[in-house]
Amino acid sequence: MSNGKTQENLEASHTPAAVKQRIGSPPQHSYVGDAVLGGIDGCITTFAVVAGGVGAGFNPVVVAILGCANLVADGFSMAISNYQNAKSREEVIEKTRREEAHHIATVPEGEREEIRRIFKNKGFTGDILEKIVATITADENRWIDTMLVEEHGLPVSVPKPATAAFVTFAMFLLVGLVPLLPFFLTALPLVQAASASAVLTLCAFFTIGVLKGQAMQRPRLRAGIETLLTGGAAAGLAYAVGFLLSRAYGI
Repeated sequence: MSNGKTQENLEASHTPAAVKQRIGSPPQHSYVGDAVLGGIDGCITTFAVVAGGVGAGFNPVVVAILGCANLVADGFSMAISNYQNAKSREEVIEKTRREEAHHIATVPEGEREEIRRIFKNKGFTGDILEKIVATITADENRWIDTMLVEEHGLPVSVPKPATAAFVTFAMFLLVGLVPLLPFFLTALPLVQAASASAVLTLCAFFTIGVLKGQAMQRPRLRAGIETLLTGGAAAGLAYAVGFLLSRAYGI
């Protein structure tokens, strides 16, 4: 039943009208990857701080304060890094566009030969090949877009840097708060707060991993378990460091 429904949806999305609408529309960038990766990093980073604080035997309030400070600082740092990454890719594309526009204006025949060679390598020959070359080079924007993709292996456009940074920061904060929730309940002893934090964090790890698997089109259960193990390893390492240092300094 599920396979039949999938087949129906696939066929419906490939009718001439559906294809025309999809291909004719500007590319829609997905920010799911930014959200998932921001959430994973936020949860792992914050719980590592929590585990280190618990290992050192800190007061729950101190753990909450350290966790919040780390959450905001690391979240902002990650958002800035993601912004710079997207901005750099955008600048590379714009720089390449300018270079290709200059080449077209300076050595148009050489650039036409590049288009001819690209499509000849794809198996086109004779009159069909010449028609393809003439059609592409008749529009400079289309010509440049083709060179971006075919010669340089670049996308025509990239996600907006500010949006990517905002999504990353928001999910970092949202999911990163999960390990800290029990520590805002000051009535809870440190051990109970740590246990509750661990349970909530493991659930968050697994959930984010499942979402990551869905976003990356990977087996969701496997992605959930992988993220769970990665987060657990980071938390265990932080706890061990905090515990050993606390014993070394007699805290």
